[in-house]
Amino acid sequence: MGKVYLIGAGPGDPELLTLKAYRILRKADVVLYDALVNREILHFARQDSLKIYVGKRDGKHSLPQEEINELLHRFALSYKIVVRLKGGDPFVFGRGGEELLYLKSRGVEVEIVPGITSAISAPSSAFIPVTHRGIASSFAVVTGHPNREIKWEDLVNIDTLVVLMGVKNREKIARELIGAGRNPDEPVAFIEKATTPEQREVFSTLKEVAQNPPEVNPPAVMVVGKVVEIGAKVLCERIIGVTL
Repeated sequence: MGKVYLIGAGPGDPELLTLKAYRILRKADVVLYDALVNREILHFARQDSLKIYVGKRDGKHSLPQEEINELLHRFALSYKIVVRLKGGDPFVFGRGGEELLYLKSRGVEVEIVPGITSAISAPSSAFIPVTHRGIASSFAVVTGHPNREIKWEDLVNIDTLVVLMGVKNREKIARELIGAGRNPDEPVAFIEKATTPEQREVFSTLKEVAQNPPEVNPPAVMVVGKVVEIGAKVLCERIIGVTL
């Protein structure tokens, strides 16, 4: 029986892939990859390796998660090195835990190779620190998926909120946060296609997002908190060439 590696491919920039992930990809017999994986990273894999797309976009799955689990098990029975390649980190809303438990219950050896999550790297790429002395001493990462129940009142006192998969639901998210007690004037940033040449930043406030949401295209990360002002200031200085 072979071994399955659950590998995080990082936020988009191929150079942010870890050295360990690169080394394993070079030896992999099979690579099952998601939609958010930069296709350039697949060039690191062996030319003769079997590469299978199992991702989803706009809520449409190429394969249900149950079938992906079965594929990983089946390939592990026939190949030595099987890679499950996921955008970001496999354990941050990547369903890596489900795949781990499924494979371990069937006696398959599994190794986790962490990746740089977009929850931190996307804000960083827009000069937004999720923590900052005197401004933010806590942050939380939450899903913006419309089918997930979130206790928004628990997030009122978290300094910085990072919302993944929340673009389509951004208006409702902003309303929920305001209703739970967050300041309507709190700054918000959306970072589209973070760490790639197509990166784009959109700045707003909770009130504006709740009433007249700005145009944002997925994949994008939503950041709520006073730290957003740091990124807005730095980017503004870069654009106009002066210090504010």
